This record gives sequence, C-alpha cells and structure tokens, in this order.
Amino acid sequence: MDRKKELKQQYKQMKTKMGLYMIYSAANKKSFIETTKDLKGRINMTKFKLELGNHPVKSLQEDWKKFGKSNFTIEILEEVGYEEGKLENDYQDELSFMEMIWEEKLLKQNVELYKK
Repeated sequence: MDRKKELKQQYKQMKTKMGLYMIYSAANKKSFIETTKDLKGRINMTKFKLELGNHPVKSLQEDWKKFGKSNFTIEILEEVGYEEGKLENDYQDELSFMEMIWEEKLLKQNVELYKK
C-alpha cells in the first residue's frame, strides 16, 4: 500500500513539458500553432481529434480530411523550462507571448496560419 501512495505522490510532482507546437500542411503550406502546459498530452489529443474528425479548428480538420495525414507534420517549435519556485499556472503569460512571437515569425515567412 505504501508503494501505491509513493507512486501517486511521484505522479503529482511530475512536471510535463510546456511549450509551443506546430501542425504544418505540406499540401497548402498552412500551419496551426498552439501553446500548452503539456506538449505530449496536447499533441496526442490533437492527433486523436483530427483522426476522429472532431478538431475545433474546422479549416484544419477539413484540410486533414482532404489532403490526408501523410501531408501533415507535427513538431515542437519551442519548450519552456521550469524555474525553481514557479507553479505551472505562472507560465500562462510566457506561453501566450511565445505564441504571439511565433505567429509573427511565421507570417513574415509568408506562412498562412489556421485561425482558431
């Protein structure tokens, strides 16, 4: 029983990787970017929703269906490291700012973005 409590406590203390990821369509050169406090979980959930046909960004979902998943890549663009004493919720402003910077950067490269 102590082992179960110990594992539960370890799980609660685990810190997920935060940052920004991109879904890029090679077929039409459009990108979807999103920040998250859990990169692995969000990417998995996004893939699942796209496969299911239930992604909230309808234009992305339509292109996924039209072009097929083989025409899309998903990559992590940037990760945020944890600082001592900061809680996960303290990073929302930093993540929002990161997304704004990347949107601007991609637009300067003439990459069209899917609208959220």
